[in-house]
Order: sequence, then structure tokens, then C-alpha cells
Amino acid sequence: MANILRNSRAGAAIMVLTLALAACGGDEAAKKAETKAGAGGASSQTVSTAVATLQNLPRTVTASGTVSAWEEVPVGAETGGLTATGVYVDEGTWVRQGQPLVQLNDALLRAQLRQQQAAVQTAEANAARDQAALGRAQELKERGFLSQASLDTALANQRASSANVAAAQAALSETRTRLSQATIKAPVSGLVISRSVTRGQIVGAGTELFRIVRDGRLELDAQVPETELALVRAGQGAVVSSDQIGETTGRVRIVTSEVNAENRLGVARIALTGGGFRPGMFARARIQVGDQPAVTVPTASVLYRENRAGVFVLGTDSRARFQPVTVLSRTRDSTAVGGLAAGSRVVVAGAGFLGDGDRVTVAPAARPAPVSAAAPAKK
Repeated sequence: MANILRNSRAGAAIMVLTLALAACGGDEAAKKAETKAGAGGASSQTVSTAVATLQNLPRTVTASGTVSAWEEVPVGAETGGLTATGVYVDEGTWVRQGQPLVQLNDALLRAQLRQQQAAVQTAEANAARDQAALGRAQELKERGFLSQASLDTALANQRASSANVAAAQAALSETRTRLSQATIKAPVSGLVISRSVTRGQIVGAGTELFRIVRDGRLELDAQVPETELALVRAGQGAVVSSDQIGETTGRVRIVTSEVNAENRLGVARIALTGGGFRPGMFARARIQVGDQPAVTVPTASVLYRENRAGVFVLGTDSRARFQPVTVLSRTRDSTAVGGLAAGSRVVVAGAGFLGDGDRVTVAPAARPAPVSAAAPAKK
């Protein structure tokens, strides 16, 4: 009996010792797993990557601005103090060069014109009389019947009469000019965009009555960032659009050489070729600046974080870091960006689930399927 008790106690001790050793072994395994996880950091996510490449792509510069007249011509009165008796055009009227716009009261000028015409006739008659007297005096002087003093007097009278004719003709020409100015005509062909005269108004000299857009030509004063201003040149095509009007084509007429020091914007003047645009309207322009070298990445790799476009760039430590970029142009498959160096590895698949600094695992590239051998033809 004593032997049996001793054997039972020994077996129990062995079982307790075995359980203790098993518990110790499990703790060590857990510690090893924790140590292994701590060495690798957070669990890595499997992603695919692509290399940013440098390509020549059609580049478009986007700008916006205000539509203005290519050349606004103010029309005013040259003769003042006359009443407008007729106004023939209104705003929105297309006029041709030389077309009458306003008629001023010219009754007084016509009376002055008749008076000047009579003065010219009188001066011409006096000049003819004195010319005949001079001829007789010269004949008498040659015969010795007239003194030199009398001849000099006749010559002076003839010269004075000729001067009076010239003065009368000049006064007549002035009156005719003022009479013609009483009819205000369009100095250029174009579209009337403003009118500030009414019938019965006393018009003062120099008062602006109309404003005409020369030849109806409009242009967009497109504001271009200074970083892209060097790409825009005269002669480049553009598409100008407005939410109210739609789209029309245009061409860059001139690029100003000055950049605004406050907003760092330059101005490209784009001549519009059509459409229903009006001066003062807001419009946008897409200027085709030709093929330009640009860094391109897959479109799927471009994300937006806090309203900023960017890509996740894979570093040498297998961590992905968010790199802000500027989107230059976009297609379905590729996007041209600025602010990224060519040759950078960017995350494509899985980029939307990453945080800045996450460790990633790059998935191996898919291998092409093997080509099976063709079965031999049956005879």
C-alpha cells in the first residue's frame, strides 16, 4: 500500500512539472512572435507600383479673365454749343466708317457760310480791280506819264487785295469745316457699346457721345501664372468658354511682358473669333502650348488629401510617403504632374488605403501565361 501511494505522488509531481514546462514554452513562443512583429513594425500592405517617366505630351495652360474690346474708340463732338437735332444709332448697332451718328443744329453755321461766301466774292472783285489798276499804272510808267510812287501804291493795293482774298477763303474754309462737324460721323467701323447723347441736348466740344468697339473685335485678358507664362506665345490657339455663352475659338495675340507683383500673374490677350461674348464678361481659356516634357504617372496613383493632389512615393525603407504634386494634364490612363522627379516609384493599386509613412509590400509583377505547344495535325 505504501508503494502505491509513493508511485501516485511521483506521477502527480511529474504531471505538474510537465504542465509548467508547457506553459513556459508557450510564453516564450508568444514573446518570440511579439518580438518578430515589433521588428517589422505595423503589418505591411501589399501594393503595386509604377515608375514616373518623362514624356513629351501636348500641354494645355488654363487661364481665366475678363473679355474686353480690342480697341475702344470714343466718339465726341468737335464743335460745341450746338443742339442735337437727330440721333441715328443706339447701343448694339453696327456702324460703318463715315456713317452719320448725330446731327447738330447747323442753321447758324449755314448763315455764316453764306456770309463767308459773299466776303470771298467781294475780296475777289477788289483783287480784280486792283490788278487792273496795277496793269494800267505799269503801262503809264513805261510811257513816262506816271511816277514811281504812284506805281508803288498800285502794287501795294494789288497785294492787299490778294491777301484779303486769301483771308476770306480761309474764313470760308473754317466755316465749312465747322458745318461738316455738325454732322458727327463714325470714325471707324464697329459695334456701338455705349451712347450718352439724347435729342435736344446741347452738346459741348469734346463731350463723349458714343463708344465703339473697332471692327467689333473682342479679346480675353487671360491671367496666366508666372510659372506657366513662358510657355504661352503669340499665335497659339485657344478655346475660350463661358457658362452663359458656351465655347469659341481664339488665338493669342500678345503676351504682356509685365507680371503683377501682388498676385504673380501675367496677361495673355486672346483674340476671339466668334461667339456672343460682350465686354466685361468672365471667361476661361485653354491655351494649346504644344508638346512639352512632363513627368507622367498612372492616373490611378493620383490621390487628393486635404484638397491637395499627390502620390505615394515608395522609399528605400519600403515605406510610402505622400508627395504633393500639381496636375498639369490628365487622361484616362496617365496624368502629367509637376513637383515629382522622373524615376520615382509611385504606389498605384492600394494607394487609397495608405497613410503617410506606412510600410508596404510590393506585389510581384504578373508573369505572362505560358504558350502551349500546338497539337500535331492528325493524318
